[in-house]
Amino acid sequence: PALSVDLIERAAVMTECARHSLRLPENAHLEGRARVIEADVALAGNQRRAAGLIDFSYDYVIMNPPFNAGRDRQTPDPLKAEAHAMEIDDLFERWLRTASAILKPSGQVSIIARPESLSDILVALGKRFGGVEITPVCPRGGVDAIRILVTAIKGSRARLSLRDRIVVHGGPGNGFSDLMKQLNNGHAAWPRRGKTRPSA
Repeated sequence: PALSVDLIERAAVMTECARHSLRLPENAHLEGRARVIEADVALAGNQRRAAGLIDFSYDYVIMNPPFNAGRDRQTPDPLKAEAHAMEIDDLFERWLRTASAILKPSGQVSIIARPESLSDILVALGKRFGGVEITPVCPRGGVDAIRILVTAIKGSRARLSLRDRIVVHGGPGNGFSDLMKQLNNGHAAWPRRGKTRPSA
């Protein structure tokens, strides 16, 4: 009940959509607990702080960066294109630099991305984070992962671990697996296996 959330979005249109959603009667219980910040996560230093992303402010940061490379085929919708495509080569470095800056000591970052981004993510995590846990997300059993979920702890020196996969669809149709149904409905979580505080 004491949880509070900041939603950070660069696009003004999407920022207003999020604020509108929070004003709906169905979300009245979130009043005072959720706010929207219009800011570019890639900002650094004083520019980042001026945008409202303050150092050592958060216990947990969840990141959902663009999945597509700038050279990939783009949607004609400019808003969707901005959300889906990376405009800069060092996106993960910039985003995780910000995550490290705004997290409290021992804070956790989680990021979902394509598997081919793993090496860039690990480099960007660098010495800022440790205790990295990688979870493959597979559309079905026997099929390669289409996403990876990476979590890490600020300041930890724990070793990297590769976790069991999450399978999205179960059975012959397009229905979700039992685990995915529970995750989608908020009846289950995917907690870390390792410590959430830095090693001594």
